[in-house]
Amino acid sequence: MQGTTVRRVGLVLAVTALTGVGACTFSDSSDRPGKDDRAARGTSLAALRSAERATARAESARVESTTTMGSLMSMTADGTLGWSDGITGTLTLTYTGGTIADTMRRLGTTSMEARYLPDAYYARMGDTFAEQADGRHWIRYAYDELEALAGGSGVHLGDQMRTTTPDQPVKLLLASGDVREVGEETVRGRAATHYSGTVAAADVTDDGLKKQLNDAGVTTETVDIWIDERNLLVKKVEKARMTTGRMTQTAHYRDYGVRVRAQRPPLSDTGDFEDLMRKKAGTAGTP
Repeated sequence: MQGTTVRRVGLVLAVTALTGVGACTFSDSSDRPGKDDRAARGTSLAALRSAERATARAESARVESTTTMGSLMSMTADGTLGWSDGITGTLTLTYTGGTIADTMRRLGTTSMEARYLPDAYYARMGDTFAEQADGRHWIRYAYDELEALAGGSGVHLGDQMRTTTPDQPVKLLLASGDVREVGEETVRGRAATHYSGTVAAADVTDDGLKKQLNDAGVTTETVDIWIDERNLLVKKVEKARMTTGRMTQTAHYRDYGVRVRAQRPPLSDTGDFEDLMRKKAGTAGTP
């Protein structure tokens, strides 16, 4: 069953390490906005546009996040990401529950290092996995090659890593029809303004965002973000209703402008995901 195990783990890592779209609490937008509501929304949109620009200019940040996908998995991520020239960065991903954590545990580890570069990301597995993968500890996932993953859903996976930077939740809120300012709150000791909104994929006019939501199977999503006095995103909570169930992600951002490093692993210790799947396909199910 070694080939089957390696192939299954390779697939789930492609999904979870690239997961960026979350879900949010669903607000009631059935009431038509009045004059005061429209004025308040205009103020909120202006603040969000300032946050989008400031966050994009910062070019890097330290990220801490938790993600749950029903009974499939729960995981945490911690590290740095940069977005000045494509996506770069290094995160430590730890699987804390669900069926994926069980599979990882059988391979000797529930934590792995993920390195993100503009053209691909690399996942480092443990020794048990390497024994089943020609002695190589790293798996390389080229974003372009992920297009063929799982019958085409890899298009979404590749796009997701390119859109996990903190300015993306702000763009989602700008596409929302009911964005509102919730009020002033404190996030890890910092004063911040809380904004919330619901995004329905069918109502999004931005082609890129619409494709992102549709490819992910997201029908409805709400986004909550907290912006500090520097117009920088310090927290986000996304909860999405997807065709496959519910997903929730909470992320905190700090140390904007932090130096980001992400080196390609040694070629001799790296297996390409596409090659690995091709080699193991012939042995899948073989005892």
